[in-house]
Amino acid sequence: MNHMVQFQSPRLDAAFAALSHATRRGILERLGRTDASITELAGRFDMTLTGMKKHIAILEEAGFVVTRKAGRVRTCALGPRGLEHEAAWIERYRQLWQARFDALDTLVADLQQTPSTPSRPTRK
Repeated sequence: MNHMVQFQSPRLDAAFAALSHATRRGILERLGRTDASITELAGRFDMTLTGMKKHIAILEEAGFVVTRKAGRVRTCALGPRGLEHEAAWIERYRQLWQARFDALDTLVADLQQTPSTPSRPTRK
């Protein structure tokens, strides 16, 4: 079975794209403490309102953030979406690599236990 085909999904792509930027990860950390307006977030991350709105839109599209507007203020909060799907994808590859490293460890141990052939004395 081709794992890459099995795990291709727009949801996975959107999540990893959203999490790939340090500012967006910082926004999620900040919102994990308390809700904040886009203006507050822009000030915290020293960027323009337009730039922050773009980051929020990406996080919102991925389901990590929800916004609500009250008057002229748009407030951001963590969304209901978790990372279960992404964690399952990562876990599959962790298991794959662990199996490969275990096989390598076994090979190295076998090679270390194999008696070496005596070396010939070197001529001078």
